[in-house]
Amino acid sequence: MYGQLRPDGYIPRIADRQLERMLATFGAVEVAGTMWCGKTWTSLAFGQSVTRIGLAGPRTAAEADPGTALLGARPHVIDEWQDVPAIWDEVRAAVDASGNGPGSFVLTGSSEPRKELVHHSGAGRIAKLRMRTMTLAEMGLSSGAISLAGLFEGRFEPQLVQQSLAPLADVVCKGGWPALAGRDARGSEYLDAYFDALFSVSIPRRGLSGQESRRVALSLARNLGTAAKLSTVASDAGFGEADSKSATNKAAAHIAALQDLYVVEQVASWDAPIRSKTRLRTKPKRYFADPSLAASLLQVSPSRLVSDGQLFGILFESLCMHDLAVYASALPGATADPLHYYRDSDGLEVDAVVEMRDGRWAAFEVKLGENQVGSAAASLSRLARKVAANPAARNPRPEFLAVVVGAGEYARFDRDLGVYILPITCLGA
Repeated sequence: MYGQLRPDGYIPRIADRQLERMLATFGAVEVAGTMWCGKTWTSLAFGQSVTRIGLAGPRTAAEADPGTALLGARPHVIDEWQDVPAIWDEVRAAVDASGNGPGSFVLTGSSEPRKELVHHSGAGRIAKLRMRTMTLAEMGLSSGAISLAGLFEGRFEPQLVQQSLAPLADVVCKGGWPALAGRDARGSEYLDAYFDALFSVSIPRRGLSGQESRRVALSLARNLGTAAKLSTVASDAGFGEADSKSATNKAAAHIAALQDLYVVEQVASWDAPIRSKTRLRTKPKRYFADPSLAASLLQVSPSRLVSDGQLFGILFESLCMHDLAVYASALPGATADPLHYYRDSDGLEVDAVVEMRDGRWAAFEVKLGENQVGSAAASLSRLARKVAANPAARNPRPEFLAVVVGAGEYARFDRDLGVYILPITCLGA
């Protein structure tokens, strides 16, 4: 499976399986994600040669002749290709010339390029793999004994877990950064360096103020996991109210930049009928690429989280959504964006819904402790009843319902409530 460039000490990632499948199908694969999430190492693990566009020499050569970036044994890795956008069209042309033969190139990128500089979408030639920071399972902090894929297939065995909250507070603040995996080092200095690179270099390259963008990011952290209005973000960021349209446009530009840099991602709403207008009209929620980014912006420590249950609950939800996004994306038959949330006009909200390409679905509520399982199960059951009563529902019954908890003694199925109770530290792909 791996190539000769696999780095020493490489920790296998869940995305490895997806990348392997894509390389067997497409001529090229773009591995995209936020800075420092491990894109380059994962790409190198499958490569036979590499061009590092981030270095001055290869970048200068590629600017003069983009075709030089493609030279080397295949699969050939082109790291940070978006610094020379013309490389994209060269790769697309090379894939065409090979008769769409699979597995020629792996491109890595930590930002979306300027669209006007790319002349072809790459559709059918270049697949896209969204990569995130490490999950608890990848860091060895979850046993992975309960497989999301297994739950969809009806496989489940109860597990003794005995998980407390304090270690999870550490994880939320440290994050799933590969460079910190297995180390005792705290993440604060690392995250300071991340934000310095983001707001001092990446954002200004897009013609925006790093200071303003930091304020927008702080607003998104304050409104984590919500569909905050642009006017709220603009007000939080101090963009003024004299011209509200100008202020909201400025907020929208900064949010778009953070999304293009894969720092912030959206989770779309879900409804049972596949053609439902709710899927389009309900605003998406926003989360950060790693829960530690929000924790750092809010300047909270593990000890603060343990003493502030409300804030801990918000950031723990972000951690669970992050891990569920990774596990769901790896499911056989998963859509490009399999993770959603549910909210309706009756006031019912459900934290997460995973939908498969064939229409099968499962719903999740996230709670810090088992003392909240009853209310979570009630929301899940209410959703199941609503879907079952909807004649337009694509699939009227969920494959399963689950409450994901932080602190818990067991992973088990509660027959009375009709839900699985799953500590996050036993969940895996």
